[in-house]
Amino acid sequence: MHQSKTGKRKAAISGDVAPPPLLRQSTLILPVSQPSGPKVSRHSHVLSTLVDRLVDKVDCAPWTSTVGISSSSSQTSWKSAAPTPSAPAPLYTPEERLRRDASPWTTVQGVLAPVQFAVFLISLGLIIAYLTTGEGLAAATGSIVVKTLVLYAIMITGSIWEREVFGRYLFARPFFWEDVVSIAVLALHTGYLCAFAFGADVRVQMTIALLAYASYVINATQFLLKLRAARLQQGRPAAARPAE
Repeated sequence: MHQSKTGKRKAAISGDVAPPPLLRQSTLILPVSQPSGPKVSRHSHVLSTLVDRLVDKVDCAPWTSTVGISSSSSQTSWKSAAPTPSAPAPLYTPEERLRRDASPWTTVQGVLAPVQFAVFLISLGLIIAYLTTGEGLAAATGSIVVKTLVLYAIMITGSIWEREVFGRYLFARPFFWEDVVSIAVLALHTGYLCAFAFGADVRVQMTIALLAYASYVINATQFLLKLRAARLQQGRPAAARPAE
């Protein structure tokens, strides 16, 4: 009896005796179902997520759905980044418009502007005729001087007009860039007078005159576009006003 107990104890110690049924049941490993499909490592998933977030933050194009990107965050960022269109500022305030219509210098400007353009065309023709034929230098020179004097007249009266309408002689808000180019036009015309007075080479004088005329064309185009914008702005309220 003692020997049998001792043998069982030794067998249990050596591992020959099987564990009790309860212990066997507790140590059973149940099979875990594995998802079908290719295996994706954790590092690959994290990297893919980071790349997707980076693309969502960088991409703001409105055509993302066309190229295959349909992220809602990119569409939202595009909508927030798109500037909202705003109506252009009016050229004249109601008070400035009244002062413009009441000023006599408005009529003076309306007369001098076409006069200057007519002198410009005649003078340009005389300059081209002299450069091509070598004749008519006096007529070309006299026309440039007349053109410069008309420019001085329209600049002086225009400054007075600007002072009456906008409260300053130059660089008023609606005509700031027009005045900047006008100063350049005036400087080039004055440069021609200086070249003529100091006896510079005739070719140099004509070159300066042509540069002055080119700047004048740019400046005249600016004022014509501004005049057209003013007429369009003045016509909008009348068009929008209901018929009475």
